[in-house]
Formats: sequence, C-alpha cells, structure tokens
Amino acid sequence: MTENTASNTASTPLSPEELLAIYDVPGASAAEFLCDRHDPDAVAFTVIDPDLSGRDITYGELRTESEKVAAALAALGVSEGDRVATLMSKSADLVFTLMGIWRLGAVHMPLFTAFAWPAIEMRITGGDARVIVSDADQRGKLESTSVPVVVAGLADCPGAREGDLDLATIVAAQEPGRPAAVTGPDAGMVMLFTSGTTGTPKGVVVPVRALAAFHQYIETGLDVRADDVFWNGADPGWAYGLYYGILGPLAVGRRSLLLHARYTPELAFAVLQYYRVTNFAAAPTVYRTMRAKRDIAPADVKLRRASAAGEPLTPEVIEWSTEQFGVEVRDQYGQTEHGMFIINPWHDSLREDVRPGSMGVPLPGWSCTVLAADSDEPAPVGELGRVAIDVPASPLMWFTGYHEAPEKTAERFSADGRWYYTGDAAKLDADGHFYFSSRDDDVIIMSGYRIGPFDVESVLAKHPDVLESAVIGVPDELAGEVLEAYVVLREGVDGGPEAESALQKWVKTEFAAHAFPRKVHFVRELPKTPSGKIQRFLLRKERSGQA
Repeated sequence: MTENTASNTASTPLSPEELLAIYDVPGASAAEFLCDRHDPDAVAFTVIDPDLSGRDITYGELRTESEKVAAALAALGVSEGDRVATLMSKSADLVFTLMGIWRLGAVHMPLFTAFAWPAIEMRITGGDARVIVSDADQRGKLESTSVPVVVAGLADCPGAREGDLDLATIVAAQEPGRPAAVTGPDAGMVMLFTSGTTGTPKGVVVPVRALAAFHQYIETGLDVRADDVFWNGADPGWAYGLYYGILGPLAVGRRSLLLHARYTPELAFAVLQYYRVTNFAAAPTVYRTMRAKRDIAPADVKLRRASAAGEPLTPEVIEWSTEQFGVEVRDQYGQTEHGMFIINPWHDSLREDVRPGSMGVPLPGWSCTVLAADSDEPAPVGELGRVAIDVPASPLMWFTGYHEAPEKTAERFSADGRWYYTGDAAKLDADGHFYFSSRDDDVIIMSGYRIGPFDVESVLAKHPDVLESAVIGVPDELAGEVLEAYVVLREGVDGGPEAESALQKWVKTEFAAHAFPRKVHFVRELPKTPSGKIQRFLLRKERSGQA
C-alpha cells in the first residue's frame, strides 16, 4: 500500500496557450508526451486486485514493456495510422498494450467489455481494426472475424481458437528500444464510437493535440496534484475513463489507480480506505450506490477532491458526500467529442462556491453559450435553449467531425462553422453559469454510459417475434436512468412474462449485458410522426404519467 497525504498548495495551471505550445506542435509524439518524458522511477499506475493487493507500474517499466509491445504489433503488420482494438479490463496488460499502440503511432480502439458480438463486430468493422487484443475471458465473444486476435493469457483461455496468438509470448520475443513515433498533432491516437438516436454509432477520432485539453482538466478541473492518490472509477472502454483515468494522468505525469475487479460499493469503500485516496472521480451512479450502502462506509475515508461526470448530479449526493467524505462532489460536463469543458472546477485559481443545480462554467480555452431554440442567437438569461460551443473562440476544442460520416458531422455544426451544437439543453444565469435541463435527442444515460436507443431497437428487430420497438430511458434512483422497451409483436405471439424475459436475454446476448430493457411493454402500435419516425418523447411522457 502506498500512503499519501495531498498538499494544500496548488501550482499555477498552464494556460491554454502554454498547453498548445506543448502538444500542438509539428514534432508531437504521443508516447513521448505520455511516457518517455517523465521520471522513469515515478509510478504511473497502481493496478489493484479484488483482495486489495496492488502492483505499481513505473514510467520506466511502462516504457520498456510498451517498446516490446510496439515491436510485436509491428511484426504483425501494424503500422502508423492503423487501428488496434482492445477488449480488455483495467490491468497491466492493458496499459502496456495501449502505450505500445501509441508508440507505433497507431490508433487505439476501445471495446467495452460488456458488449456482445454484434456491438463488437460493428466497431471493428466500422473502424477497420488491423488487430484485436483481448483478455482471455473475453475471447469467446469474438465469434467470427478474420482480424488477427492476440490473447492476454492464451493458455488459460477457454474460448481460444486456431491461429490465436499469446500476448506474453509475442512480446517476450521482442527487444526493448523501439523509438516513439513522431506523428504530429493531428494524427489520431484513439477512435471511440458514440451512439446517437438513429443510424449506427459514429466514430470519434481523438488526435494527439487533444492531450492539451485532457491535461488541462486533470490539472485545473480535478486539481490532481503530485502527492494526490487519484482514482477515476470510470471504465476505460468509455471516454471519461480513458481520457481521465489513463490519458490525462499520463500527460500530466500523475499516478492513477486502476481497479482490476468488478465494481461494488463495498469494494469502492475498501479501496478508498486502504489506499487513502485523496482525489476521486466517478459517475454519479457510483456515489449513489455508495450512499445506499452508507451504513458500511468507513469513518476514516476523507477526500480532498470529489468529482462526478457522465450524467446530472442530484442534490442528495452532494449533501451525503460532504457529510461522509468531508467534501462536496462537483458536477462536471463534457462529451466524447470534446472531453470535459463546462465544469465546476476544483483548482484554487478558478474554484468558487457551487451553485445548486449548476454544471458550472466553461474552462479557459473554451467559449460556450446557450442558443435560442429556433436560431443561432444567444437565448435570454434564464431561458431554456441549446448548449453550443463557439468554435473560433475555443482553441482547446479538437473535434472536427465523425469518421467517414459527413452528414452526421454537418448536423453538429452551424452552416458558417461558428457553432458546435452539443445536443443538450440548458439555461444560463446572469453570471454565466450553466444549468443542465435535458438532452434534445433520445440518448439514454445509464450509470454514466450513453446508450443510443437505435442500438437496442436494432437488436430487438432481429428477434423473430418482434415487428418493431422503441426504447426510452426511465428515471431510476441508483442508475440515473434505465432502459424500458415498447414492443409490437407479430400476430399470434403472447406478450407475457416469458416473452419479456426472452427479449431481455436476447438483448444481453446480442448487444450488451448492461443495456437490456428492465421492463418490456407490449403494445399494439407505436406513436409516430406522419413521416413514420417514432416519437419516443410521447412514450416518455406516458411513462412519466404512469410513474
């Protein structure tokens, strides 16, 4: 166990101009920024097992092992710009693999471990993955692919197939010393897929220069200091966990805890206590589940900083955190396409009292406003409108468009290119504080995970008994929202409990274990516009009335 007590003195954060002078330069190199420039004896990660034993990984070890991983991937034909998918949990193998990918100048494509094969197949096909690196317990999900598969722990892999390669074996055959690729700031280093309301998920390519924004949030938004014990509880298969549990801490050179175990509130309390965590970030759902278990919370867990992102933060969580941990949880807002940019910052130079219900103010280097519902003019103070980023006035903004999806990209930007429409609705007070209201699309946020209803509806449509369906989010005390489905069955099929259970299992198997509908409503027809589009908002309204 490493014991730390964070200092009370904050260093002056780098300005947007200073950050861009580091990361947005012709000689930009991801592995240099994230690993090679740091003290080789400093700890980059502590990987924690369920029994609370931990393994420290220094920047020196990260460099050596990633040099060998990069050489092994190169031997498999991976080169600069190629995409490598990972179906892996938080582990030493994961961080060595990621740094090896970035050292090559290749692009990391995360696959969430709760996904089933159809969701995985869409991503590896849409992203044109060159190689897939998988944990042994995830290999069985890769049903049929011509993409080479490298398995971490092949000898203990029940789903192994002919032609699979063992990660440890191919890495051990290589020598360290492979230099970091110099790609420039605009080269992609990550490609994530984000779900919307219609169509297939969209690819977001994260360039090397995005590290300027990630660095800023770790330093200014979360106020992670050199002697903090920092833990971001989010999964690196999604943006918040990858950007700010791995990339951001590496950019700043800070130690980050990685829990190599399934989350439970009991385990979360144990990690906070045993490792004396001082700076904690997680989805509001995590705080809510811990609050539900507050009778087992250890009294000696005290935090210096606590932050939440991924979904709106409710007042009772803030009150409980202040009482339990000695500090309030601060609500912070961002998107896969940008990272975090409207927040309640923790750094002393920007910190102010939290205003109830406010998601905060734009970080330096970001200019945002609330536009009117029907025009690209600022909405009056206190009036509900559309959250938008002023692109020319936001030097830290790095998103320029979705991968091979010009039509979807055009929907996000105003015709003159000035505004980026976030798709979220909010109000602005007279002092420039934003108050989140709702999304202006149908995306469901469950436990911090953004789920596009079209994804689940597409899976349901493949079931032989389903004619059509609509999926909505319903408020839930712990998860924030859960999925419910409205389903029209083919004639002659009974919509009873057995049918509901069968469809729930179908979604778990065909899409993702976490994204199944908690309730299935069997209906004769779905509400639609004259042009045939499903009106999910009417179903939400009806469901709200029932509640």
